[in-house]
Amino acid sequence: MLYRRAGIRHTSYRHERMLWPLPFDRYLVGTIAAFLIVAPFLIDRLYLVAYLLPWLIWSMAALGLNLLMGGAGQIHLGYGAVMAIGAYSSVHLVRAGVPFEIAMIAGGLASAMIGVIFGFAALRVKTLYLAMSTLAMQYIVDFVIAHVPAISGGTQATIQVPPVRFLGLRIEGDIATYYFALAVCTVVTLFMLNVHRTGFGRALAAVREKDYAAEVIGVSTFKYKLLAFWTSSFIGGVVGAVLVVCYLRSVSPDQFHIDLSVQIVAMVIVGGLGSVLGSFFGAALILFTPIVLNNLVASIAAGAGLSLSSDLRAHIPLMLYGALIVGFLVLEPLGLAKIYDNVRNYFLVWPFRYARK
Repeated sequence: MLYRRAGIRHTSYRHERMLWPLPFDRYLVGTIAAFLIVAPFLIDRLYLVAYLLPWLIWSMAALGLNLLMGGAGQIHLGYGAVMAIGAYSSVHLVRAGVPFEIAMIAGGLASAMIGVIFGFAALRVKTLYLAMSTLAMQYIVDFVIAHVPAISGGTQATIQVPPVRFLGLRIEGDIATYYFALAVCTVVTLFMLNVHRTGFGRALAAVREKDYAAEVIGVSTFKYKLLAFWTSSFIGGVVGAVLVVCYLRSVSPDQFHIDLSVQIVAMVIVGGLGSVLGSFFGAALILFTPIVLNNLVASIAAGAGLSLSSDLRAHIPLMLYGALIVGFLVLEPLGLAKIYDNVRNYFLVWPFRYARK
């Protein structure tokens, strides 16, 4: 079988440090990558724009937050505000004539700078107290954006994104925006896959497990907590810029409320803290499950000849959606990525169930 560990021995440091040492993993990653590359020519435009593109963008957002929550163990309930800062900064710079590649980086830097300011709270508070401080960031940024006309134009204003170019190529149309989002998602994913193999990633793991123990062995919690907030906020700012340019095509204050922050936190927790694959699983579950359940409830009601009121039809999928999330967390508190890993480990030793995993 392709999915067996038998015969694989590490004979060099290079082989030991491979991201996917098993042939099956490499074939699976290659197949998924090939599908994503040719997807615009295989699937309908509706599925590309309404499903695949937002999934890539929200997966990037979940990856950025997962670096902070899963990598450094710092909770953040204001990630929507981080994305809003990057979105507004990049849009204003583009409207001022700044090239988008510079505006996108500048949006990430603006988010990182403000994120670090609120990240200072992580040096003195933990757990629920840290959650409250990041929640305060969400409300402060929401208020400032909505009530400063120079930023948003007003509470009901919408700023349109002008045509943009990236390295001389126009980002317009379904295919161009999809490939740009895919390219940025690939860069973020590769960074997240490799960060735990660096000294920075190992220091974050030490801070996550026991910050005072990390201090004892020489890891500066002051430095690495701030670096975690900086890096995570930078990714969030870049994702905010990609979101408004590739998907929303406009930016307004109501797009980045607390609901968005809660959704991204749910993606990270349901997918699996500290898991790159889990961020993609969590984004898919949070984005697509309500759509699937809505269609399923409507089909069952029509097939059974049931007459459901509009309110009931709207609330049944929400109740099923909440029950599904709770069920996943009860079944496996470590998230969807751990469920996948359990299945994977089972087939690594199948049919010898007594073999050591």
